[in-house]
Amino acid sequence: MSYFAAAVVRDESGWTASEVSLRGVTDLEEVADRLRDVDVDADLSVLFVEADDAYLVILRLDDGEDLRVFGSDSAYAEESRLGALLVGDLKTSVTGLDETEEARPAAGDDDSEQPAVDPEADPVGDADILADLGISAQKLLKLCGHEGMMPADVTAEISAVLGCADEIEELREV
Repeated sequence: MSYFAAAVVRDESGWTASEVSLRGVTDLEEVADRLRDVDVDADLSVLFVEADDAYLVILRLDDGEDLRVFGSDSAYAEESRLGALLVGDLKTSVTGLDETEEARPAAGDDDSEQPAVDPEADPVGDADILADLGISAQKLLKLCGHEGMMPADVTAEISAVLGCADEIEELREV
């Protein structure tokens, strides 16, 4: 299974991005160590792992501590060793967000007919992982569940909100 792993780190000078190799990692803490290695002094580090145009995993470290993880679909754990390592231990399904919030369309939402989450996907982990950065849990789930959205598209949408879209796009062009 092929993957693309892009880390974005923020410090007082702004965002920088770097591709991260996950080859040979044996546990989630080793993935976190590779994310820390991108910039040990970063205020915020986020790793986007896109796999086979089907799965997205987001990992976040604040000040190099407290690893938080979100996976777009728990099925990734069954599809590959890396998927099992990244999301295999996440037991918290996040499809059960507040039903009233899911049922209520957002103001000006053109696709209010569509469900917030793909009924076949089983997102797991911390859907609020980027809430303080402008991507609410509901928005993240909607992006991941939107028909036709590839993991790269979701990463692009998120990075545009975060202000690091150009940095990630440069990595893709290399």
